[in-house]
Amino acid sequence: MASALEENGLSSATTQTSSENGSQAHCCHDENSGPGYATPLDALTLGPREKILYVTAVYSGTGIEKPDYLATIDADPESPTYSKVVHRLPTTHLGDELHHSGWNACSSCHGDPGAQRRFLVLPSLVSSRIYIVDTAANPLAPVLHKVVEPEEISNKTGLAFPHSAHCLANGDVMVSCMGDKEGHAEGAGFLLLDSHFDVKGRWEKPGNSPDFGYDFWYQPRHNIMISSSWGAPLAFTKGFNPNDVANGLYGRHLFVYNWPQGTIKQKIDLGNTGLIPLEIRFLHDPDKATGYVGCALSSTMVRFFKKDDETWDTQVAISVPALQVQNWILPQMPGLITDFLISLDDRFLYFSNWLHGDVRQYNIEDPANPVLTGQLWIGGLIRKGGDVWVEESGGEVWQSTVPDIQGKTLRGGPQMIQLSLDGKRLYVTNSLFSAWDHQFYPSLTEKGSHMLLVDVNTEKGGLSLNPNFFVDFGDEPEGPALAHETRYPGGDCTSDIWV
Repeated sequence: MASALEENGLSSATTQTSSENGSQAHCCHDENSGPGYATPLDALTLGPREKILYVTAVYSGTGIEKPDYLATIDADPESPTYSKVVHRLPTTHLGDELHHSGWNACSSCHGDPGAQRRFLVLPSLVSSRIYIVDTAANPLAPVLHKVVEPEEISNKTGLAFPHSAHCLANGDVMVSCMGDKEGHAEGAGFLLLDSHFDVKGRWEKPGNSPDFGYDFWYQPRHNIMISSSWGAPLAFTKGFNPNDVANGLYGRHLFVYNWPQGTIKQKIDLGNTGLIPLEIRFLHDPDKATGYVGCALSSTMVRFFKKDDETWDTQVAISVPALQVQNWILPQMPGLITDFLISLDDRFLYFSNWLHGDVRQYNIEDPANPVLTGQLWIGGLIRKGGDVWVEESGGEVWQSTVPDIQGKTLRGGPQMIQLSLDGKRLYVTNSLFSAWDHQFYPSLTEKGSHMLLVDVNTEKGGLSLNPNFFVDFGDEPEGPALAHETRYPGGDCTSDIWV
């Protein structure tokens, strides 16, 4: 496979990524340093352009009885196979539901010359299996290194439904888990894997587990980790039922932990303006004691921050109003903010409205007062040609204009996003979770999802669809697949944390 890919003009991509996985000539200019970059601004200014993308691709829940896989995509515009899937690494089982991913080492290990960003950690949200993928020998064709079986995780920790994985500066990998093996949220907590990916136990101290699990981010200079709350697996794995919110099966809290002690310092109730808080990010500058969490059902970006008395508080920084609609299951449609990220210079914040269908860019140089600087419609349920119309208070109705790309109609709504290190390219996939995809966008499970590239104006702000990049997962050899999270071999703005 490697030689064939090189014959197709991909040797430059191999050179670029192997530097991060091996000698790291591009990323770490001091041979005595570890993986990643000394500072977020170093990553932005010194990091190479991404030439390889790793994307989790899912058959679970689609009706296709094939294993999920890790897709390798050629992102080098000089390559003849640009915007094509050039390798597929299948998992070992059916029904895993690959979802998020993380590295065994990142910029938090930059001070350790013995550390190496080599292994991609792939938690399976439904099966609770965790796959460890070796990207070092050939970044274009990763290989399976190890499988951590769900029985080992559950027997040693009681945890299941793993979601977010972050490397720690000591070489461990920490994985948030969303419940016990029966799907009860009361089993949520944080799994620790050692550098050999053996189960060490739970990170949090007994009696300090969160009510719900989902995402987390740590900021060591402030001795803090904060986690968010999706819901109980026994609820969300069946699709979304609004009654489950009223019945307490979805979250609305942030859990502020003492880092690294693993004890809860504070529990913050976000109320009705913070229903289903999902992705959470601090600003990249490790001295900053503020960040944001995207609250899906409320469609708000909530800023959290440390006060003078060392306690933490929140404010709604951005609110996307629900739209009054015709011909939908409910009279009002939330935007459903399902992913967001922050540029490495902490200037811009980007998020996706999965149901409305737009991606937004905000200037956050004043973190408490974000300013909308870009918006792009690339999908959604209110697009022209569909059945759903937005009705304004005066009775006017409208639908969004969504462009075609390379002669194809865009499906679903924008969901997972990943930004280039220099902040100029935003990659967008459109699968949320197979059960929810099937419920809200049935065409995704029938025709597959896709990946887009949005060009970003980093000077004045603005977003535009790049017509030359389009990965159609509907054309996959084993049948249409669902594409979710994206990673670069050299790290990115949602994988790396600075200490």
